Amino acid sequence: MPTRNSAAHSFSHPNVPDVDQSDRFVPINLRQTGPTPVEMLISTRVRKSPFWHLSVEAGAWRATVYNRMYHPRGYVKDKDGGTMAEYRSLVHRVTLWNVAVERQIRVRGPDAEAFVNFVITRDATRIAPMRGKYCILCDQEGRILNDPVLLRLAEDEFWFSISDSDVLLWFKGVNIRGDWQVEIDEIDVAPLQVQGPLSEDLMVDIVGPELRDVPYYGMMEATIGGAPVVISQTGFSGEKGYEVYVRDASENAEAVWYAIRGQGAPYGLRIIAPGHHRRIAAGILSWGQDMDNETSPFQVNLGYQVPKKKEADYIGKQELERQRAVIDAGGFPFKLKLAGLKLGGLAITDYASDFWLVQDQDGHRVGYVTSAWWSPELGVNIALAQVPPELADIGTPLKVELPESYSENSGQAVAAEVCDVPFRPSAHPSARERAIAV
Repeated sequence: MPTRNSAAHSFSHPNVPDVDQSDRFVPINLRQTGPTPVEMLISTRVRKSPFWHLSVEAGAWRATVYNRMYHPRGYVKDKDGGTMAEYRSLVHRVTLWNVAVERQIRVRGPDAEAFVNFVITRDATRIAPMRGKYCILCDQEGRILNDPVLLRLAEDEFWFSISDSDVLLWFKGVNIRGDWQVEIDEIDVAPLQVQGPLSEDLMVDIVGPELRDVPYYGMMEATIGGAPVVISQTGFSGEKGYEVYVRDASENAEAVWYAIRGQGAPYGLRIIAPGHHRRIAAGILSWGQDMDNETSPFQVNLGYQVPKKKEADYIGKQELERQRAVIDAGGFPFKLKLAGLKLGGLAITDYASDFWLVQDQDGHRVGYVTSAWWSPELGVNIALAQVPPELADIGTPLKVELPESYSENSGQAVAAEVCDVPFRPSAHPSARERAIAV
């Protein structure tokens, strides 16, 4: 079997040979195809979440597929302000998101803590009941398989609120010999997110003043619309916000959805797609877009997720410690590294159809943009991009090949500059942000 450094896969992308992807088994597809005139087929092969019909009722007009489920990605039509109208509601008021695609994988049993501690890089023993953590799961080669929010409901029960890859099958494979006495199942729990600066006041109206005592990544049990829920102070926006995990969601989806909508009306609650525009500004990564199962945490500013003092073994520990030793010695064992960019061009106000290409100052294609959007507060386009490590220093000038719809001058790449991430402060700075601030 070839290894990552084997000549068996030492190739560059056939369409963009200058971008060195020789340390990947499957290169990122960098063909610039742009928007395509196709419709999404809605069929029984892909799951509809318990909130799907409610999103359609609320005006969802487009969707993608995430975790083999339909995922609404737009409510406000372009003629009414589009994604930037949704953005304004998120940063100024309060919003409701259907994120049932964050499927819930439960690990429960006498060995739950030991199993969880083996599959995540962080120290699970330090997570108290009714607390959570953002964490990553790696394979034995230190590549990120998923970056879930991990919730600890009890001493012997954990929920993984997963991003877009199959954690259930991975966990079952890890425990195929039954080394840990645990049950591993997907459960009938579906989350909603309530995000924005007015989210706390709204949630207090819904569940009571005890919500104000829930810390960041803390949790509480509650009832909404007569249905049992778990609420955590977490989210995907960089704004103040909460996630509402609806128990027995196939039965209780409507009750919780309408209760939140009804209470939210006086706050100007708007139902929107997940706020990718705001999460980019906060430096929050999207699995499958900014990273995937061939990406090391050290490539994407997640080195803080690899603890130096965790004594217990975990999947990928040996390789991740080897990578860190190389980096500590002044090297960098990867072809590309994630960097923040500020760039020119017309305002980017929607999802990109392609990974737009990045050039060096001499016009050579050297990398690609993974996520990009317009920041109204900064008055400039912002992006996350994979670039060679020697071009990732703050202040490095680069260029980006934007599609014609965003180009100021047809056929010309726009100026860009490497900058620090996050682009805007978060309501709750990450461990990386806090370390930088010190």
